[in-house]
Amino acid sequence: MNGRITCLLAAAALLLGGAGCAAVPSGGQVVTGEPAERAERVDDPYVRLIPVEPHAEWGPAQIVSGFLAASASFDDNHKVAKLYLGKQNTWNPGLRPSVTVLAGRITDPQVIKSSGTHATVRITGEELGTISSDGQYTASPRELDATFQLAKTQQGVWRITSLPGDEKSGLLLTKDDVERAMRTVNLFYFAPDRHTLVPNGIFLPVVNRQKLPTQLVEALLTGPTSWLNGAVQTAFPKETRLKRGVRVDKEVATVDLTKEARGGNIERMSAQLSWTMRQLSEIKRWRLQIDGETVTPDGMDATQPVHAWEANSPDGQVSHDEAHQNAYVVGPSGFLGILEGDRAQPVVTGAAGRLSRPAVAPDYQEVAGLSAEADQVLVAAPVTGTPTPRVLLTAREGARFTAPSWSRDGTLWVVESKEDASWLWVRRRGKPPVRAAHWGLGGREVLEFRIARDGVRAAVIARVDGRPQVQIGRIVHAPDGSLDVGSFLPVSSELQDAIDLAWRDYNTLAVLGRAKRDSQTLPFLMPISGSAITSLGVGSLGEPRTIAAAPGAPILIGTRSSGKDQVCRQRSPSNSYSPWICPTPAKDPGYPR
Repeated sequence: MNGRITCLLAAAALLLGGAGCAAVPSGGQVVTGEPAERAERVDDPYVRLIPVEPHAEWGPAQIVSGFLAASASFDDNHKVAKLYLGKQNTWNPGLRPSVTVLAGRITDPQVIKSSGTHATVRITGEELGTISSDGQYTASPRELDATFQLAKTQQGVWRITSLPGDEKSGLLLTKDDVERAMRTVNLFYFAPDRHTLVPNGIFLPVVNRQKLPTQLVEALLTGPTSWLNGAVQTAFPKETRLKRGVRVDKEVATVDLTKEARGGNIERMSAQLSWTMRQLSEIKRWRLQIDGETVTPDGMDATQPVHAWEANSPDGQVSHDEAHQNAYVVGPSGFLGILEGDRAQPVVTGAAGRLSRPAVAPDYQEVAGLSAEADQVLVAAPVTGTPTPRVLLTAREGARFTAPSWSRDGTLWVVESKEDASWLWVRRRGKPPVRAAHWGLGGREVLEFRIARDGVRAAVIARVDGRPQVQIGRIVHAPDGSLDVGSFLPVSSELQDAIDLAWRDYNTLAVLGRAKRDSQTLPFLMPISGSAITSLGVGSLGEPRTIAAAPGAPILIGTRSSGKDQVCRQRSPSNSYSPWICPTPAKDPGYPR
């Protein structure tokens, strides 16, 4: 792996605000310039920063500038950055520090007060968000305004005596610093069904690339971030730790856990470890040990491939039945049909076929949709012939429903919303719909709601400060069966005026919206684990209205052009930049998966 590690000698130009050394990310999630198909960037070359120590002749502003630049080096627990501090300052961010992410390097600290031996330096800038000590990123665009206190030592040199937030403060890093020094990784935990894995994306500092396998497994054993805590489960017994660092030899990793792991389920622990370690290209197989003794899941060799345990995929098992690979659309005469090539083959006719925004259940037993005015939720069964739709919900005055969304267990989800309020309705198969006991967006208008295939995460478009914003929330199942759906976090501030979204896979959303540089609504891929949004396809789409996506399936756009509804798909679905073709007279495409 040494050939992958790059050492960057950072000179004074970097220290005083020179160009960064990585692709430029942008607001919301800290992002990279990589294509969206590759959400993880764990194997990007590690660029090591050699920070500059303080110079005796530097004034207060230069000391602050130098400290901020040196803070981006994680070597020796920020040894060089601490040289900028007075002896009484006990600042110690640690190996998993909290981070305030800035849009760019602060180049003009201002001395706002000075008495010859004491000084106050003020910094201002654009804050994008924060990374908590457990690696969770939260977008929080706002202006940064902070002050440092400095004093001269007995040797006559300036040192920082007080940081913003005092000794409990974390790091102030630019987006380029984060891009260079940290990696976005997924840790995998179990949904309440104890079978489906759920990714927990975090930012992990990289001090040494060879230690990354150990860091990754240690983070997994520590447990989920505060955002997912309570919504997911781990198979590792409490207090389970690594007995020694993860060793990788000839593409085979050895994970040796402490004796506490003997109380855990070998298969489930293996699934979590396999899915987490598969992000590292140097690991092809791995061996599980407990207290130095190799243990093997039933039916496996002593070393197991990292790409085993596909049955636990967050995206579920993709059906190999071609009849169940097709998308559903609303045909030109108002029927629900399967999209076959460039035409829609009717499967539901009559009143049930005329539902707006129809959604077919994963088991193909029911179809749900909205009335023409979106003020009623209707369901019909079976998904063939001429079933009679029945009204499931009717909105209160001034409210409307979002398009229905199904989870894989046959639960139906829909949000009733008006300008300043919303309510989440949940209907489990065979039971009446109920309102979620705790709904984190109750005071906001919600335009769209989509449940992830893992059943633990939900993507929404909510109106925030007058603008539609894509957010991700988590779902906690209480012992009494009630639901807490909340802790919604913005995904990206690169995209504005979003109008529809769908889960492409467990790590990526397909979104219709408008980037800041664009004047019209376009389709984008939006990874939720830290990569940049990517525009999807080329060519005219008319007026895009809805989007549909599923793992391994072509992304479909429901659009209106010259007064006619059309469903568009890419000429080459495997190429994100392939042209759009709009041959199908239909609307409202959707996948049952």
